[in-house]
Amino acid sequence: MREPTRRPFRQVNVFSTDAVSGNPLAVVHAADGLVEERMAALARWTNLSETTFLLAPKDPRADYRVRIFTPTTELPFAGHPTLGSCHAWLAAGGRPHDADVVVQECGAGLVRIRRGGARLEFAAPPLRKTGSLEPDLLGRIVEALRLAPSDIVAHQWVDNGPGWCAVLLRSACAVLSIQPLWAALGHINLGVVGPHPSGREAAFEVRAFIGDGAYEDPVTGSLNASLAQWLIPAGIAPTAYVSSQGTALGRAGRVHLRMNGGEVWVGGDVVDVVEGGIDL
Repeated sequence: MREPTRRPFRQVNVFSTDAVSGNPLAVVHAADGLVEERMAALARWTNLSETTFLLAPKDPRADYRVRIFTPTTELPFAGHPTLGSCHAWLAAGGRPHDADVVVQECGAGLVRIRRGGARLEFAAPPLRKTGSLEPDLLGRIVEALRLAPSDIVAHQWVDNGPGWCAVLLRSACAVLSIQPLWAALGHINLGVVGPHPSGREAAFEVRAFIGDGAYEDPVTGSLNASLAQWLIPAGIAPTAYVSSQGTALGRAGRVHLRMNGGEVWVGGDVVDVVEGGIDL
């Protein structure tokens, strides 16, 4: 067995300015040379929703390449790993080709990340699947959420890589009251969204239920991105709004969403929590 190599390592918190109120991400720098099995093993060991590995880009238009692993699988794209990885890459001295825009290469292609404003924000990738949910699937979701069919105001496929489907409930209170039946959810990755009363900081409450692994994600950039691509054009959400996520888990995640020129941009704060090295 070869000797491990010490690589720079960071753990950051995404979608909150408080170190323990958002969604944590582990980032391994200089990951070229690591085999996929070793990356997957580390992701299982950290046991965070995602662990990322920064590598040299293959596409000359990209500034860096990232591979994104959950404890059980590799993802082509995810939102909080995009913002967290970009923050870590910049903090380690990364210099983008364009001073205002960082280009990330991932399994879903090239993702642009703006850095000129108050916080990092990424351009939502195109949806891979849209349209209403199939009746059988919707029936399973109603059962898994312990709801009546009439509780679902609207529903939609909002898949931008992780396989998201989504349902809209009547209120944020209804979203927060859900206690899912995980066995009924099966392998579905489900987003649930409902509006807060007017005048609140956040316009919507969001929850993300991951059927594979049977857990709730604290704050989910990819889901919020695809929800905005559904809710804004449908006239359900304004062209710029804030969503709250993680409340049911004792977190205080805030995701900033806006549509500009037909594109949805997803922003969030990122703070450093742990910095050091890891032997892999």
